[in-house]
Amino acid sequence: MSLVNRSSLRGIRATSLVRISPFSTSRLVRQFHDTTNKQSTTTVNNVKLTPTPPSIQSNSLSVKAQTEYLKTFDYKELISFFIIGLATLNKPILNLCIKAFPYVPISVIKALVYRIYCGGETINEVQETGEKLSKRGINNMMISLTIEACNGNDNIDPEYIARETSKSVENILIPHTVKMIEESGKSINDIPAGYVALKPTGFAKDAVSALKYFKSDPVQAEKFNDLVAKSASVIQTIYDANKSLAEKYPERVAPFVVGVIDAEKFELQEGVYELQRRLYQQFNKLNEPVTVVGTLQMYLSGSADLLALEEQLAQKNNYRLGLKLVRGAYIHSEKDRATVIHKTKEDTDNNYNKGISYCIDNILNKKDSTIGHLVVASHNGDSLKLASERLYNELTISNPEKNNVCLGQLLGMADSITYDLIKSLNINNVIKYVPWGPPLETKEYLLRRLEENGDAVKNDNGWPLVKASASVLFKRLFGLA
Repeated sequence: MSLVNRSSLRGIRATSLVRISPFSTSRLVRQFHDTTNKQSTTTVNNVKLTPTPPSIQSNSLSVKAQTEYLKTFDYKELISFFIIGLATLNKPILNLCIKAFPYVPISVIKALVYRIYCGGETINEVQETGEKLSKRGINNMMISLTIEACNGNDNIDPEYIARETSKSVENILIPHTVKMIEESGKSINDIPAGYVALKPTGFAKDAVSALKYFKSDPVQAEKFNDLVAKSASVIQTIYDANKSLAEKYPERVAPFVVGVIDAEKFELQEGVYELQRRLYQQFNKLNEPVTVVGTLQMYLSGSADLLALEEQLAQKNNYRLGLKLVRGAYIHSEKDRATVIHKTKEDTDNNYNKGISYCIDNILNKKDSTIGHLVVASHNGDSLKLASERLYNELTISNPEKNNVCLGQLLGMADSITYDLIKSLNINNVIKYVPWGPPLETKEYLLRRLEENGDAVKNDNGWPLVKASASVLFKRLFGLA
């Protein structure tokens, strides 16, 4: 692995810049080669930005997908789904479970729900999870060693996290991606990239202070530089792997492996944005596929302006953008959510859908697009259908850049939607976010999933989930399936 040159990780000043046009008519295909623009160009007709289709029903699924997806799970997983259904029957029960969750013993959590939301405790267990996902038609994943300190937990070892994250790239993502390319029977450009998520609060002692005060406190600025360096050491492993694999598989358009910087709470985001920009500049080189993806939380009222700013900073500083667009995972814990989050869910949905439409149209249709890669991280049926329709139509059949967009859902969530995308719509670029690590360290993550189960994926929880999981269990036990 190449050594990281700290002096090259300089900050990028966010100056006031003007918004640029989202429209263009052609697109340059990029690959990892020393000679820039080695590949020929592919031009497609321009696709205009359109509003979200009002006729699409939220989280609409084929009737078959609403129960059929459960047949792909084993007995223990079905029991876990049954328990989640009971916990989300209604708001009072859910709120009681949320309040009680911090006091539930880890052994109980691991026995009842850990297996459906987390990929395992060890690298070997995550490898097995990848194999299980591939049998469901999910050919890659976004793995995350979920050890974080966003709430002040400083009992972390940043050196260990950086080392284990790099090992997970080398021992999980790279071999899994190569195996899918060689054994799935699909085109090399139909296999999604493998992703590794980096939690910024796991890469430095007292990372909260470093992310909040890196601009004003010299001590925290040094800690922040160390956080950037540890993150860059992981991304260097990814960049080197992409260069090496591109020599073996030169026809590949999208990257093989991608590093993703996860979002934190709003009060820490200024530091996270700076981290992303420094990594973009070092690794997302012009005329190459993207290596680093940063996260934008579209429930933030300023996220549309931030997207425009990030694009202009990239153009000014000669690097490419990789983006993961999420609605947002911290709505229950944001201190100032009344002032920083969109006032209504409809506003958030519109903002999210406009954001993914803009990014997809740039990737597909704009020559030398600054935005080079997009992860549509969503459980929302409207958003996923919108993305799918923009990616798969008569204008994009021969456009290889559509492989630089993938659709992602969390492990254990929106499984019926994932099933529908793959089985009913024949979409290949679908991944699952797979957190892994010690159950004690993933408890905060699991609590957020419990909260989200009461907010979003209505067809995947409550009474419908109880009834569906019980039905599959009954039929399997009595040989009726």
